[in-house]
Order: sequence, then structure tokens, then C-alpha cells
Amino acid sequence: MKNILFILSFVLLTIGTACNAEKSSSESVKKMAATDFQQKVAESTQIIDVRTPGEYADGHLANSLNINIADADFKEKIAKLDKSKQVCVYCQRGMRSAKAAGIMSEMGFKEVYDLEGGIEGWTGAGLKVEK
Repeated sequence: MKNILFILSFVLLTIGTACNAEKSSSESVKKMAATDFQQKVAESTQIIDVRTPGEYADGHLANSLNINIADADFKEKIAKLDKSKQVCVYCQRGMRSAKAAGIMSEMGFKEVYDLEGGIEGWTGAGLKVEK
């Protein structure tokens, strides 16, 4: 019986620790709707599009830098950014940018803003892209 209680306590402690670690790493990431994201983009010098170069060429946010999350050197390229400054990140629909934002948070970026719905959410809100 003592062994069962010990194992149960260990499992609960491990789960609680993992949840707290996930929460603290994601605290620097804020998911934002297009109109709020637009305001952040206006004040940011680090706007990162994590889509493929082809997707980027089809239309992207002004002054954005294309760093494809699928590239093997993605983390190395991201590491060159200033971690003390805010970074705005987006993709096509929001899945890749959420992953990228999590990576950035784990790498020590203090303020990461993720565009909810990606570039499709942006254009769906009537906002412009450039080619």
C-alpha cells in the first residue's frame, strides 16, 4: 500500500511540475486577434513570418522577415534576434506560428505575439499584405 501511495504521489508531482513548466514558458507568448496584432506590428522591429518562401512570396506583412520553421537551422536564425525586444510571429493559419512562438519563449524571448488565425486571419479582417 505504501508503494502505491508513493507511486501515485510521484506521478501527481511530476504532472504538476510539467504543467507549471509549460505555463511559465508560455507566459511570454500572447495570442492576438488581427486588429490587436496590427498595433503590435506597428511598434515592432521584429516581425517574423515562419512560412515557406513560396507562401511568403504570395503575400506577407510589411517589414517582415521570412524564417521558415521547417528549415533545419530555424533555431539558429531565431537566436540572432534580440530577445529583449518584442517579436511578432505569424504563419498561414496559426499552427506553425504557435509552435515557433513556443520555441522562442523557451529560448528566452520576453515578449512574443502570435497572430491568431495567421495571415488568413489578417486578410480576413480586411488588412493588407504586400508582395
